[in-house]
Amino acid sequence: MRALAIILALLFAAPANAAETVPTLPDVEDEVMCVACGTALNISQAPSADGERAFIRRRIAEGLTKEEIKDRLVAEYGPRVLAEPRQTTAWLIPGALGALALFGVALTLRRWRGASATPAPAGPALADDDAQRLERDMAAYDR
Repeated sequence: MRALAIILALLFAAPANAAETVPTLPDVEDEVMCVACGTALNISQAPSADGERAFIRRRIAEGLTKEEIKDRLVAEYGPRVLAEPRQTTAWLIPGALGALALFGVALTLRRWRGASATPAPAGPALADDDAQRLERDMAAYDR
């Protein structure tokens, strides 16, 4: 029973280790950018993207891990090669959208509150004869 547990652990651990140590081009390609056109490397058709792909293939052939390849890409092409948002911009857009949403909610609530606080317009004034007839009719319903 114990031997079976060890064998199962090795079977499930081996693919995770293998994927970690031997990356493929698509593994790295979708996490980096083409420095010439600014699009993801896996969709870029620029000639410089082919150069980056060749660079990645050479590093894979050297046996580097994904993180080591990404480190070499940064050393070669600069930090713009990584498809990760900068720390300052990562929170700027969601923060601005959140503030805009709160402003919209506050504005909507203010308009709703203002609409309910205004009294309904009174109808046209009734002539004396009509007012007396209305009072008689209303009094008939009160009995």
